[in-house]
Amino acid sequence: MHNLLQLSLTALQIGAVYILFSLGLTLIFGVLRIVNFAHGQFFTLSALITSVAVPWLAAYGLPVWAAYTIACLVGVTLTSVFGAIVYELGFKRVERDMIGSFILSVGLVLVIEGVLLKMFGGGVRPVPPLVEGNIDFLGVSMASQRLVLCVVAVGLTILFTRALGSTRFGKALRAVSIDHQAAMLQGIPYRRIAFLGFLAATAVGAVAGSLIAPVSAVTPTLGDSYLVKGFIAVVIGGMGSVPGAILGSLFIAFVESFAGFYFDPSVANLAIFILVMAFLLVRPKGLLGYD
Repeated sequence: MHNLLQLSLTALQIGAVYILFSLGLTLIFGVLRIVNFAHGQFFTLSALITSVAVPWLAAYGLPVWAAYTIACLVGVTLTSVFGAIVYELGFKRVERDMIGSFILSVGLVLVIEGVLLKMFGGGVRPVPPLVEGNIDFLGVSMASQRLVLCVVAVGLTILFTRALGSTRFGKALRAVSIDHQAAMLQGIPYRRIAFLGFLAATAVGAVAGSLIAPVSAVTPTLGDSYLVKGFIAVVIGGMGSVPGAILGSLFIAFVESFAGFYFDPSVANLAIFILVMAFLLVRPKGLLGYD
């Protein structure tokens, strides 16, 4: 029972960041009908900026929490600006073109990753811990820092999903994702919504990158593994479905946590792929995918 609680808690911690990452992927697909493989590089860029800015700001006497907050804001802002540039120069021209967007995004992955390696080097960039110590609950122990980041990630996920469901912008995004031509006939400015949707998805991915920086080995290739698992989560949940992305992310996190504990991480990754293939044979469009 103790192991079950500990592993479940670990899975929820992992899943919180996976959810934020996969929400960006599914939002881009829902609005533009493209799969952005460069989403992992936006995630990585934000994490790298955070990992550089926190020690630099802390060296000037700022408390770590204040340095981290400022670094996150800077990382998310700069990454969002970069995402806007990438959209205007690239993805705007391949909207709803799966083949063209695939070629473009794969090329961007190679270029951006090479630039990040040149700028930041290939070494690991640690971020000073924000909160020291552990918290014990029902006989289960977890790092205070991970708990804080998990709570923040869950709060942001709730705010994001509520915004999609209740705000005018969120309703416009959902309308465009269902039928962009019908949405345009109703007066929804598709180009503006597509741009803002891509920007929002990039910002969500950047937030996930900044959140994971203090508890992960930050390198220019950090986003590669998150991209694979985030994409699998989106496929399981259903391409373009926000609730599906959340369910798929939790599924990946629980499989990774339990299989990694009872076997080893390589078996966990293998189990994820096997379970996904088996699942898609039964339900090809995912749990909540659009028909």
